[in-house]
Amino acid sequence: MSAPSTPARGRPARLDRTRTVETALQLLDDSGLDALTMRRLADAMDVRAGALYRYFATKQDLLTAMAERMLAGTSPSASGAEADWSERLTGLARTLRDTLLRHRDGARVYAGTHSIGPGTLGYAETLIGALREAGFGDEEAARGGLAVVHFTLGHTLEEQAALQPGDAGPADPDALRAAVTTERFPHLAATLPVLTGTDFEAQFEFGLRLLVQGLRELRQPRR
Repeated sequence: MSAPSTPARGRPARLDRTRTVETALQLLDDSGLDALTMRRLADAMDVRAGALYRYFATKQDLLTAMAERMLAGTSPSASGAEADWSERLTGLARTLRDTLLRHRDGARVYAGTHSIGPGTLGYAETLIGALREAGFGDEEAARGGLAVVHFTLGHTLEEQAALQPGDAGPADPDALRAAVTTERFPHLAATLPVLTGTDFEAQFEFGLRLLVQGLRELRQPRR
């Protein structure tokens, strides 16, 4: 049996946009966002760094494509079109959080990107549609949708930062307890078990309930 043929020396490996984004996400999961560089991505794909710029003019363009890839398939409401608007809204918020948590530094990748791909726009359409179909005006639906996304993104940023090892990890609870004395910071001292806790799901659900409650009150007819 003859040996498998190998590419001619110096010939670049096959490169396409989809494989580039998938490789970038794999590197993200392996090493984190700070270690993801265009040169490292090129090395992982066995191509010259300049070849990547055929698809992504800047690293920000790459991050936008990665964010779009992460959101692929999140547009349908997790609770179904027949559910109450608040259930649809909370289901979509949970879906976004779960999606970002699937990738190391997923929230950092998503933050600041402005994809106009079908995944991102489909998610936004479903989210704002749930509010408009519930009777919210256009401005209220848009601002309400942004509030849900911003809250979910901010929470997940903090959650993922706290779960990172090393310097990016949470504050030393013992050092914090020593600094927060009952005499000087009585309110912080009383709530330290919650403030230093790691039940991120409970924290997320509490904030989400507050947000939905505020939207529900906004929806009430004005007298």
